[in-house]
Amino acid sequence: MSTAHATVALVGNPSASRGSGPRIGAQVLSRLNEEGLRHDFGVLDLTGRSYEDSLAQVRARRDDFGFLVVAGGDGMVSLGLNAAASDGVPLGIVPMGSGNDFARGLGMPVNRMNDAVHDIVASIVAGSRRKVDMGVIRFVAGGASDSDGELLESTRDSSARYFAGMLSCGLDASINDRANHSRLPIGPMRYFAATLREVIHLQQYGYHIRAVLPNGNTDERTIVTPLLAVANSRHVGGGIELSPKSEFDDGLLDLVWLNRMPSPAQIVNALSKAYNGTLFTTGLFGWQRVRAIHIEGSSQGVEPPALMADGEYAGHLPVTVTVRPQGLNLLVPAKA
Repeated sequence: MSTAHATVALVGNPSASRGSGPRIGAQVLSRLNEEGLRHDFGVLDLTGRSYEDSLAQVRARRDDFGFLVVAGGDGMVSLGLNAAASDGVPLGIVPMGSGNDFARGLGMPVNRMNDAVHDIVASIVAGSRRKVDMGVIRFVAGGASDSDGELLESTRDSSARYFAGMLSCGLDASINDRANHSRLPIGPMRYFAATLREVIHLQQYGYHIRAVLPNGNTDERTIVTPLLAVANSRHVGGGIELSPKSEFDDGLLDLVWLNRMPSPAQIVNALSKAYNGTLFTTGLFGWQRVRAIHIEGSSQGVEPPALMADGEYAGHLPVTVTVRPQGLNLLVPAKA
């Protein structure tokens, strides 16, 4: 094995709240160095001064490592995915952030650093991987392509942005943005408080969608709703199961939306079911599996907010979204 292939690159979160990012990153680096001495692999710390600096460093040193480990929340998963993992580099996750939604859905040890590092090293040593799907976003200036084939192919280029868990397009994006700027301690409480604040000011956003369904048929229509999300995983907002039917390796994405403006009582009922996988039993949500989808704004509703992908700002509509089946290699130990 070459030196590069036997090297693990680490990226911590330099901007995590209350200075926890550098501390956690240093602890993970120390543990990886200990394991590297034991199992004969090197460790390369590529943590930058900011998210953008870390992203640039990982891309610039791409030929110097064979594995990538990120320490933090879903934003760090997004960084790793877009920096190198979308090219097939095995990705390890030490989920120590506010949401940890992608890792939670996969059953990874959340906020248990030593267990997470142990699992990553076990995967490296054993050569085990778990292949999961990932979403692919392309920002387009015009409308949807003229054919379904063009829609399916349109994100397979160097301008694409990737997400592991969820693309949030409405209320869910506003909640995520508010939670990111919260002064509350990290964890689910930050997202719960943000949810309460945002649902008080619900708006009906307008979307025009064109989706390619699993059977190849096309669904084109306008949806006026407070919430619209394209999901690869179930969780968002620190454990809310917004898309409880999502699967990580089915080669499909899930479109989820509120099908009407909820009453205060319905909101309370939905919040009571948001963390146990029964959200769809409220009857408030529409759900549809898709192979690809084009989303743009519609004059029939309020202009949608900025998009959030895996908890990070991702731009504005219009977008085309597809799935790359089993395109992400995760460092997960083999099941006993």
